[in-house]
Amino acid sequence: MEIEYFAHETAVVDNGCKIGKGTKIWHFSHIMSGAEIGENCNIGQNVVISPGVILGRNVKVQNNVSIYPGVTCSDDVFLGPSMVFTNVINPRSAIIRKDSYYTTIVEKGASIGANATIVCGNKIGTYSFIGAGAVVTKDVKPYSLVVGNPARQTGWMSEFGHKLLFDNNGMATCPESGERYRLEDGKVSKII
Repeated sequence: MEIEYFAHETAVVDNGCKIGKGTKIWHFSHIMSGAEIGENCNIGQNVVISPGVILGRNVKVQNNVSIYPGVTCSDDVFLGPSMVFTNVINPRSAIIRKDSYYTTIVEKGASIGANATIVCGNKIGTYSFIGAGAVVTKDVKPYSLVVGNPARQTGWMSEFGHKLLFDNNGMATCPESGERYRLEDGKVSKII
């Protein structure tokens, strides 16, 4: 079977992985058996992707990120440099908790900034934006912008990654794409 992805010579790709066409895996990264990576992903330097992790299509994983069992990232997710996922709420070195992994879901188009920490068991909403260094301890709404420790919502983002400024009628326009958004009952939706 022909390999349809690129792996740098220093990368370790275990048998039993599924890696999509056009994906690139860079220096010193380790893709473990049982990991599933979609098409056209970019896996930066010194990345570890553990068994059972699922990455959708066009996921960008920047340098120094470890993705542990229990994490699923949908299509078009961006994981910034040195961001952190956890998978156990109460880890102890002397106590095995492999049956206690929590699930973390990162939905389509979400971006997680450099050095952010995502505490396990939370859902990161569609097209949400997690600021650099934020510590996420609860679910993040779709299209929301969260920053700080603990992370708090400070605004809303467009699918192109621009802060949305809503008028008195709850309408906003992305300055790059021209797409329109509606804010209603604490939720943002794109007008199609």
